[in-house]
Amino acid sequence: MKALIITCLLLGQFSVVCSQLPWQRHEVCLNGQELRLYQMLMEHRINNGLPEIPLSVNLTWVAQIHALDLEENNPDQGGCNMHSWSDRGPWRACCYRDDHRDPHCMWDKPAEITNYQGRGYEIVFQYWPVTSKVDLPANAMQGWKGSPGHNNTILNQGIFEKARWNAIGIGIMAGYVVVWFGEEPDAEGPPPLCSGPR
Repeated sequence: MKALIITCLLLGQFSVVCSQLPWQRHEVCLNGQELRLYQMLMEHRINNGLPEIPLSVNLTWVAQIHALDLEENNPDQGGCNMHSWSDRGPWRACCYRDDHRDPHCMWDKPAEITNYQGRGYEIVFQYWPVTSKVDLPANAMQGWKGSPGHNNTILNQGIFEKARWNAIGIGIMAGYVVVWFGEEPDAEGPPPLCSGPR
């Protein structure tokens, strides 16, 4: 699998800040906020007559890595939206624009960086500023329910009417909330719950 990568940012003339990004999938787990968001998403689907979606360790890894990339590297700048990826990881960097002219930039990320063999479809929410009193799962759900495109993704409506989600991954980092959906089941199963802080 992917090796652990250290990202360093030069701050000022001599100060360097480095952070270790969790590229190794065996380190992936769901924290309390992510589990709560998963439960809220499934409740929304059940209330609309749809089945629950099994959690995927691979799509959760993609969601968590992308949330971290958005937080640390800000690829969503200069006309690029939050489906964009920076050039600071073991993936193809891309600028995803609102005209969707390069959808494979997003769709192919799970197969590019994990063992997941299908396409992935992502929804992202950002909340700022984040404090300990902010309920990120509730805010994300409120935002997505109020956005027809995001709600259609969750509920298999609109362009996703014929899709059947068989895998889902959840990632929350700082103010970024990221969810990935896939049609192929994840043979590697769900991620474990975190036993401590991630």
